[in-house]
Amino acid sequence: MSAELDPSKIIRLDRLIDAPRDLVFEALSNPRHLDAWWGPDGFTNETHDMAFEVGGIWHYTMHGPDGKDWPNWIHYTEIATPARIAYDHGGELEEPAHFSGLITLAEESGKTRMTLTMIFPTEDAKQAVIEFGAVEGGKQTLAKLDRYLSSLS
Repeated sequence: MSAELDPSKIIRLDRLIDAPRDLVFEALSNPRHLDAWWGPDGFTNETHDMAFEVGGIWHYTMHGPDGKDWPNWIHYTEIATPARIAYDHGGELEEPAHFSGLITLAEESGKTRMTLTMIFPTEDAKQAVIEFGAVEGGKQTLAKLDRYLSSLS
């Protein structure tokens, strides 16, 4: 695992979410919730199919604010309720994964520390998504989750 977590090949984002860990986990595992908040500002989601289980796939399209559609899939490789979700993430269903992801959820004073780690196969692959705006987009996505969960209470 240490090779996979080579700092030159990862992006790590975290945010303290103002919601209990079970609710944050539910928002990550239910397509009704995911479609309401997943993605950067201005993007909307459409889930086509989701099997939230190890070996299962979440197949969805992100609709950009410019009208462009972004096909995506997530293949779940590990689920430890309510603390950890590991997955591979790609675009078109027939394409290989672009990166692996790990989401951890830790309780922190009645809130949840969500850490999102993206693990890329190469430094160049990491650099390409940085140039594409993935870091800012990831921060916006975590902020959207926080706002969405606040709206539920």
